Amino acid sequence: MGIFLVSGAAGFIGSRVSQFLLESGHKVIGVDNLDPSYDLRLKKWRLKNYLNHEAFIFHKEDICNRNFLNEIGRKHPGIKAIVNLAAKAGVRDSVIDPWGYYQTNLTGTLNLLEMCRDFKINKFILASTSSVYGEDVSFPTPESSGTNFPLQPYAASKKAAETLCYSYHFLYSLDITVLRYFTVYGPAGRPGMSMYRFTKWIEDNQEVKIFGDGEQTRGYTYLDDIAEGTVAALKPVGYEIINLGGHETISINRLVEKFENIIGKSAKKKYYPAHPADMSASWADTSKAKEMLGWSPKFNLDQGMQRVVEWYRQEHSWASQVEVE
Repeated sequence: MGIFLVSGAAGFIGSRVSQFLLESGHKVIGVDNLDPSYDLRLKKWRLKNYLNHEAFIFHKEDICNRNFLNEIGRKHPGIKAIVNLAAKAGVRDSVIDPWGYYQTNLTGTLNLLEMCRDFKINKFILASTSSVYGEDVSFPTPESSGTNFPLQPYAASKKAAETLCYSYHFLYSLDITVLRYFTVYGPAGRPGMSMYRFTKWIEDNQEVKIFGDGEQTRGYTYLDDIAEGTVAALKPVGYEIINLGGHETISINRLVEKFENIIGKSAKKKYYPAHPADMSASWADTSKAKEMLGWSPKFNLDQGMQRVVEWYRQEHSWASQVEVE
């Protein structure tokens, strides 16, 4: 059993990856600055599921603090891998605060890579994004597609982090897996994502905002499948970029219809102009993940959406108060 450092341990994906590692008998050092970019009740709810686990150590700290990371490296010799799931996410917000995105997504990644180099941690996983592919791609999109034209500062910051990872692999022989996540969903997801918003709006009889004509498509994958693939990516690969997720595509209009059926209410839909930072489609070619990691998703969209709705209803007393605009 090994020791793993998971950054973004209170995040949507990071919390589930931490749980999977703990359930497998590993020790996890969780780092998260609890950035209030969205309602902290979500992050605290995720953390409570394993905060008191005997093999979990939590630090409320920022990966941009290099001195802190050096202290962690000295206190915990023998860390087997760093799983960097800390990030400022969201394409629209990155247009408002590009500086914050570059600080966390690039400088934070640099600090963790330096930690690998200084403390002889040979394995590094970077959570990247399908947004790096931009708009002019084929579907389903393979890893070989061009990434030179990111549409938002968020995507650009992740592309920069990817290239930095390759430099550290080349210079210091670090074993690095870059995971390009497509649209991930599940209970306690980020409130800016469609799954949370549509659930809340329809369940609570509020206006359902749809940007654009609703015919834009997204490829969705359930959280547990993504966490499983992330843990599988800890295997030695040299340097590889691997798509994870986005296997089940659906239009926004059709997604709303599915929620209407699951919840049992009609959506009060209102259409707004499309946001320039939004992509028109995403759909992953995951054949490389299957070949290299043995990864295949287990949850279909109907199963996953049902779990999202059940979670929201169970936690409604506070989840309904979370701002989703």
